[in-house]
Amino acid sequence: MATFISVPLKKSSEVDLVKPLSKFVTATYPPGEEQTEYLRAVEELNKLRKSALGRPLDKHESSLEILLRYYDQLCAIEPKFPFPELCLTFTWKDAFDKGSLFGGSVKLALASVGYEKTCVLFNVGALASQIASEQNLDNDEGLKTAAKFYQLASGAFAHIKDTVLSALNREPTMDISPETVGTLSQIMLSQAQEVFVLKATADKMKDAIVAKLANQAADYYGDAFKQCQYKENLPKEVLPVLAAKHCMMQATAELHQSALANQKKKFGEEIARLQHATELVKTAASRYDEYVNVKDLSDKINRALTAAKKDNDFIYHDRVPEVKDLEHIGKASLVKATAVQTPLSQKFSDLFEKMVPMAVQQSVSAANSRKADTVNRLIGSMREATNLCNGVLASLNLPAALEDLSGDAVPQSILEKSRAVVQQGGLQSIEQLIKDLPELLQRNREILDESLKMLDDEETTDNELRAKFNQRWNRTPSGDLYKPLRAEGNNFRSVLDKAVQADQVVKERYTTHCEMIALLCKPENELSAAIPSANPAKTLQGSEVVNVLRAQLAQLDEVKREREVLEGEVKSVTFDMTTKFLTALAQDGAINEEALTASELETRYGSHTQRAQQNLRRQEELLSQIQVSHQEFSALKQSNSEANNREEVLKKLASAHDSYIEISSNIKEGTKFYNDLTEILLKFQNKCSDIVFARKTERDELLKYVIQYPILLLMSSNDKAASTSAPISTPVAPSSTNPPPVAPPTGPSQAQGPPYPSYQGYPGYYQMPVAYNPYAYGQFNMPYMPYQAQGQAGYPGGPPAQQTYPYPQQPPQQQPYYPQQ
Repeated sequence: MATFISVPLKKSSEVDLVKPLSKFVTATYPPGEEQTEYLRAVEELNKLRKSALGRPLDKHESSLEILLRYYDQLCAIEPKFPFPELCLTFTWKDAFDKGSLFGGSVKLALASVGYEKTCVLFNVGALASQIASEQNLDNDEGLKTAAKFYQLASGAFAHIKDTVLSALNREPTMDISPETVGTLSQIMLSQAQEVFVLKATADKMKDAIVAKLANQAADYYGDAFKQCQYKENLPKEVLPVLAAKHCMMQATAELHQSALANQKKKFGEEIARLQHATELVKTAASRYDEYVNVKDLSDKINRALTAAKKDNDFIYHDRVPEVKDLEHIGKASLVKATAVQTPLSQKFSDLFEKMVPMAVQQSVSAANSRKADTVNRLIGSMREATNLCNGVLASLNLPAALEDLSGDAVPQSILEKSRAVVQQGGLQSIEQLIKDLPELLQRNREILDESLKMLDDEETTDNELRAKFNQRWNRTPSGDLYKPLRAEGNNFRSVLDKAVQADQVVKERYTTHCEMIALLCKPENELSAAIPSANPAKTLQGSEVVNVLRAQLAQLDEVKREREVLEGEVKSVTFDMTTKFLTALAQDGAINEEALTASELETRYGSHTQRAQQNLRRQEELLSQIQVSHQEFSALKQSNSEANNREEVLKKLASAHDSYIEISSNIKEGTKFYNDLTEILLKFQNKCSDIVFARKTERDELLKYVIQYPILLLMSSNDKAASTSAPISTPVAPSSTNPPPVAPPTGPSQAQGPPYPSYQGYPGYYQMPVAYNPYAYGQFNMPYMPYQAQGQAGYPGGPPAQQTYPYPQQPPQQQPYYPQQ
């Protein structure tokens, strides 16, 4: 009687997990202990896949444990790696397809870890069914083990039924379709219930209980048969086995219910039930004798029927009722599909335990972007205040006017500015940097153009093939698939265009001030000769106005030094939102990144913001006082053309120094900007190359299929013609109230579609936001871009307040904006 159905394993093609996953790890995490640990975990995961899928598995619990561990690892890493961007394609064959001479076996290749999980879970259910079918059902331990694994298999198939369509986002192969796995789940549940019938019988439980268990098993088998009879892809022996089991379980229920009738002195009912059971086993024996053995059950029923008839004929003479008039046997289920709750393995250990989920990574990226904005705005306001201060002092020729009371010598502040310009390379260094900018720009444009050309070429080929094969070319159009990448590319092009405008602004500034910068680079004697002399103003040496003005300038210097210290403190603030985001994700299942980050930024930078505002208000007061004092100072000085000319030149020299510092800083920022953008564009180029390669592979496989399709269609038509001309034998229902289901004729299965991956937009994790603006300091919005100061010269310096930084400031090393390769 114990004939049980087991499910064959799906077979997978070999996949190298190491290369794409390692590439992501090295691009995301800086070199160090953490990166090394993740790379080692990638190697372990790849070995685990080979152990689980790369070799034949024994029908033993140890083999099932390997499958469970791999499935658990897939569930653990799915939220931690951007699989849609990795172009990692998994190929699996249909478990029930035997292949054909021309078409080969049906298989499907998808770039989806959800597809891999589904297929691995299918193998979990399949192997569990095989292990259960191998158990010795003559002992109690074997019965318990079989029931356990049939229920595990049922749960695995039921989970696939509920999740496969959302996991694949396309039509699956027939073996993992919701209809097929739903049927398999019901078959496994039926067999688990039958095992409990065998155990109840072996334990000599009450006939009423065994009858209800068997009747429930018959009901389960009937449902399985109804679901299965239109599944052409399942093995041909499944249908008759289910029909036979339906009859045999119903017969078993009638046998034990007859014994209960005997106990209640209902001898006619006993005979009626035994006669019905006899008809059921005769049906099973006549139609399905090559699939099941009913001899033992038949002999037991015949012996009971013979004895019952003899006793009733000679002693009781009880009327034998019709089967349709008998009371229905109750049902009792002891089985339930085991729910799939990870981890399935009791020995599971997350290889990537320390790696945070992608939702947390993205939230951290957004939080770092908000932090960068906050820091940039704060430092930007302080630097703009410094520029304003330097611009006002330069327009007043301070402090040079106080140092130039002799009217002949070069003021000390001008000499210091001259030495600073010479030390930084003078005109030559700026000219070389300006000369290098076009080359850096061209390099970035070439990388971007080449990346987009790859997409254009592949899309053109795809459109040509779609026009040629029409509806048979049933893959996602390249134009739709590449929209996110093209948007990203257009964003990069916009950034480059704005950077070109910024370059022009810097060059114009240089042209305006290059003459006076060149004068600052000359030796002291030449510099002194170039500055007009003026009449001495020795009467102002001990003036109260001069003393007040010097004191105010000293206070202003102190305000600027405080600002420099505050700027350093702001840049040194470090914090990591990972823990808070992980906690929020665990508690709420989602992350309110904006609220959490805003609260943390207020805690970290609130006091710095207040100090900066106080500092700016103090500077505003001092500048107002200095302007009043300077008016008094100017009124005391003798007004003549020589003095005015000298003062005008000194102003231009001071302004030239400030402009030199600013221009030099901007060009260095621009150079670094282009170099950093080159790395980002190379990553973008790799993404384009990866998806184009995957699409070409997909195109070749689909092309092979559409060319073979007419041959396969012709073979299918011939097979159907042959099958309709051959005689078909279908089982005839027995004359009873509960006949076994009848199977329709089976035919050839429909040809499965070609194996090709589908991508969900390919969104690119490391994108440069559209709001990025290389013009305005503090107004750009690039993730992972905390502020990093360039070297800033001491007092005085800076252009007028309305001039802004044309390039974004670059991030500090401890938190790179884009992962380094």
